[in-house]
Amino acid sequence: MRAAVCAGGTFVVRELPDPVPGPGQLLLRVAACGVCGSDLKAHGWMPEGTVMGHEYAGTVVAAGTDVAEAWPVGTPATALPVLGCGACADCGLGDPARCERVAAIGVGGAPGGFAELVVVDAAEAVALPADLDLELGALVEPLAVGLHAVNRARVAPGERVLVVGAGPVGLTVALWAARAGALEVVVSEVSAARRDLALAVGATAVLDPTTEPVGAAYDVVVECVGVPGMLATVIEALAPRGRGVVAGVCVDPDPVSPVAGVVKDVELHFVSYYRRAEFFAAARLLAAGRLPEAMRMISRRVRLDELDAVVVDLAAGSGDAKVLVVP
Repeated sequence: MRAAVCAGGTFVVRELPDPVPGPGQLLLRVAACGVCGSDLKAHGWMPEGTVMGHEYAGTVVAAGTDVAEAWPVGTPATALPVLGCGACADCGLGDPARCERVAAIGVGGAPGGFAELVVVDAAEAVALPADLDLELGALVEPLAVGLHAVNRARVAPGERVLVVGAGPVGLTVALWAARAGALEVVVSEVSAARRDLALAVGATAVLDPTTEPVGAAYDVVVECVGVPGMLATVIEALAPRGRGVVAGVCVDPDPVSPVAGVVKDVELHFVSYYRRAEFFAAARLLAAGRLPEAMRMISRRVRLDELDAVVVDLAAGSGDAKVLVVP
């Protein structure tokens, strides 16, 4: 198979042996795989030959003998990008990303979806309708990330919500917050194109943080940028007893004065991934046509050999929302 692999801080396309699914596993022919912000931050220090990509959908082309009957060849599907043990407490709670023996697909643990083929766990897979555009299936993963953040924030009808950053995760957070009945969903984003997208998926207002204050006294603040300084932004924008959620992946230290949060008596949560139930819920709603606004997040479709150039563009702030790699 052809795959885009990490090589000295870049992506290059190479021919690799076709993977073979083991017991309890499926082999998908990848229809599309989204480029995530974590890919931009992590690819430079991944080992040589790593196949990244964890936002994928495709068609079953082979399956382990124990799951082949339940997953016939030709079934459209997507799956949580994890291979858990299936037996520990975390797996039993539907949270395999926290499994002590997890192999995270596409982020260094197991080969991912920037390839023609990817192996997934049948227990974490969800079948999609035959008439669904599988490009939409690649949006299930980022939609599940946003749903998990909104669930952790316990967004309730009538509340004021601030979303910091309108990349793909911020856009999905805005979408789910609006669907949860928030009175206001304000999105702070430097890119004008992404601000427009935020309004299209459910935001009630947008602002440019380089020229406008983000405001204060929000019931909920969800941070989706992942750069130093964001923790202070979250705490400053919260109302007393407010709830902050950090979904941005910051790999550098971010000093903060705890007293600012103590005085307001606020909550601060750090989130990643999602529960199995949240992933499956996002897939079901998308498959049922109940998330029509999600399609607007797709801004570009590229080939495997264009991935490296796209990563450079995105890192430079291209203003794209969701770029899909179509092998």
